[in-house]
Amino acid sequence: MSDEEHHFESSESGASKTYPQQAGNIRKGGHIVIKNRPCKVVEVSTSKTGKHGHAKCHFVAIDIFTAKKLEDIVPSSHNCDVPHVNRVDYQLIDITEDGFVSLLTDSGGTKDDLKLPTDDALTTQMRSGFDEGKDVVVSVMSSMGEEQICAVKEVGGGK
Repeated sequence: MSDEEHHFESSESGASKTYPQQAGNIRKGGHIVIKNRPCKVVEVSTSKTGKHGHAKCHFVAIDIFTAKKLEDIVPSSHNCDVPHVNRVDYQLIDITEDGFVSLLTDSGGTKDDLKLPTDDALTTQMRSGFDEGKDVVVSVMSSMGEEQICAVKEVGGGK
């Protein structure tokens, strides 16, 4: 055995951010990675095979975080990356002056690393519910190392 000391640094659990799926099996409403962005498929069209070619799938998808429209054309027999998309609900505890939110996790801890959503309607709904003293529950979507508040619900209560 050598006297060298090995040090391994790891910041992730080793779980993949995506999984492969055949392009011909991806449907409208599913998810796909286009230009390294997680997207929700809004339209799929398949062209017939040419004289020597493959059938091709034309995907039109919306980035789940920026809402930008992206398109891709892939042979239907090839694999595409499909992102793991998770959605978790948290209770809103506080909104800071600098636009960050403090959320209560299921285990009783706090999550303080998320900014207010870029969608003005969601931000307004969060602030008004919070200012009125209502219990506000936010849905946080996470995929490929990114997280964003995507929905807001008010749950009774109030002053």
